[in-house]
Amino acid sequence: MQNVLTVAIGACFGLIGVVFGSWFTARRQDRMWLREQKLKAGVGFNTAAGQLLDYLRQEQVADGGVGANELVGRMQEARSALYLLCAGDTVDLADALARRVWGARPADSSEDHNETLDLLRRFTHQLRQEIARP
Repeated sequence: MQNVLTVAIGACFGLIGVVFGSWFTARRQDRMWLREQKLKAGVGFNTAAGQLLDYLRQEQVADGGVGANELVGRMQEARSALYLLCAGDTVDLADALARRVWGARPADSSEDHNETLDLLRRFTHQLRQEIARP
């Protein structure tokens, strides 16, 4: 009888270990998935914002070419993902950057352009910090 009790207690501890191990593994995988999604959205947003900024500074905005529309669409799609995945500070910087990029014109001074690039760097830094958080 005592052997059966010892085996039962050992089995219970083993089962508890398996349950906790599975829970910790699932939680770690969820965090890794979230980080990966934030990274993809951030890369997409940064890339589209940078390309759109270059396009708007070099081209006539009145052309309204497919290139600009496609870049705006990609930027908006990535920004929507950031809204769903990221904290408020990161989303606020993404909004500010999007407004600055959409307002860019070929005649903008280099100071305006440098401020926009600084905002892009701050957004990237904020996103990097958020992704690195456990």
